[in-house]
Amino acid sequence: MAMRKQGETVSECSIRDVLDRIGDRWSLLILQTLAPGRLRFTVLKREIGDISQRMLAQTLRRLEQDGFVTRTVHPSIPPRVDYELTLLGRSALGPLEALINWAKENHDAVRAAREAYVPPLAQEPVPEEA
Repeated sequence: MAMRKQGETVSECSIRDVLDRIGDRWSLLILQTLAPGRLRFTVLKREIGDISQRMLAQTLRRLEQDGFVTRTVHPSIPPRVDYELTLLGRSALGPLEALINWAKENHDAVRAAREAYVPPLAQEPVPEEA
């Protein structure tokens, strides 16, 4: 399977371009948190927990730029801002939910593998072939 088109640079690769966005530290959590429906910025921050206000704002801005999220500003005092998944964002939920479920089901196995891993420098050297 070709990962990029003939003459396409790595930075233009469609797979990398999309997965870099949704595969960052916060985007997947934000998309999952918005799955039930529209949320205010403060509620979204509270639901995610350990994300800073600045990082949440930056990630939401990038998700909006890529068409995954829509932002609605309500003219009130103080201003109220709601975020909601777009049709594109909702269409990503199916494949993402499968990945999220896989991660939940296999988390213990991944942690066990990490604990059992012996770095190559700590292993005996492999004899050279003659």
